[in-house]
Amino acid sequence: MQNKKRIAVVGASGYTGADLVRLAIRHPHMEISALTAHSHAGKPMESVFPHLANLNLPTLCRHEEVDWSNIDAVFCGLPHATSQQVIRDLPDHLKIIDISADFRLRDPDLYQATYGNPHVAVDLQQEAVYGLTEHYRDDIARARLIACPGCYPTAALTLLLPLVSAGLIDASDLIIDAKSGLTGAGRGLKQNTLFAESGEGMSAYAVAQHRHAPEIEQELSIAAGTSLTVNFTPHLIPMSRGELVTCYARLTPGHHTTDCIDALESSYRHEPFVNLSPDGVIPHTQHVRGSNSVTMNVYADRIPGRVIMIAALDNLVKGSSGQALQNFNVMFGYEETLGLQQIALFP
Repeated sequence: MQNKKRIAVVGASGYTGADLVRLAIRHPHMEISALTAHSHAGKPMESVFPHLANLNLPTLCRHEEVDWSNIDAVFCGLPHATSQQVIRDLPDHLKIIDISADFRLRDPDLYQATYGNPHVAVDLQQEAVYGLTEHYRDDIARARLIACPGCYPTAALTLLLPLVSAGLIDASDLIIDAKSGLTGAGRGLKQNTLFAESGEGMSAYAVAQHRHAPEIEQELSIAAGTSLTVNFTPHLIPMSRGELVTCYARLTPGHHTTDCIDALESSYRHEPFVNLSPDGVIPHTQHVRGSNSVTMNVYADRIPGRVIMIAALDNLVKGSSGQALQNFNVMFGYEETLGLQQIALFP
């Protein structure tokens, strides 16, 4: 196909980078022109990820070695703090889809308080668009720099934003119980993700201090029109991929569970990747594994006046690389579902 967009993946040796390559290789309007990974520079991609063999991919290199004049768009999957330094020095003609945390928080001071280092690309931060596709599609279409949301915020915000915007739940009394597969912790060696440490068990982490909480609060506060603080606790589950969030809230006076269901149906009726589970079906991570879909539902609590809301997604696809590719499609005016039509893997 002619007129393919030439893309680079910076940080291609991580789980996010690998999943982006897996999706991009079948995209009809993408040509993978450069893959970077400093620790693996000079190696073929298949030596790092054998499942990507026989795809004729570029050899991994350092990002300084890339000829950016031959690139149209770059996906950046580097760790926070590193990503902003690389993006700051990229040529102006590039469309940039950042999958790191560096441009998600609109306030540079909040970024420093959350991530422990000052933002070194404040001017770029001012032009970055938050990449929650279903809620910022028009802005994404005009943007040069997209800040893709974190996996937990993608699940929680997709579920909660329509309800908070409509005033159906008390946004000052939100509890978000979140659980993720181990790929959410990255590919680096960490004691708590060793099989002997994480297998056959479940554990909370970053209790009352997880870095995704300010991101969730930022977007919910915009929807509510007032500053909010949420109760957010993440957990690690001994599975490779998948994410489930269970949220608890008080209904505002005069509203019912059915109003919440109606609001979600109305908000996402025409969205290809957001689905309400059929009546009586509880969202499972197995329902979305490997796909770019979010499935959700709302249930009346046994406590009068309260609701239980559940959403599931694949943290590496809709929670990361899939949403990044979805934003690429919007930025370049392609059909939004291109490269993302995979049905969930089950069992």
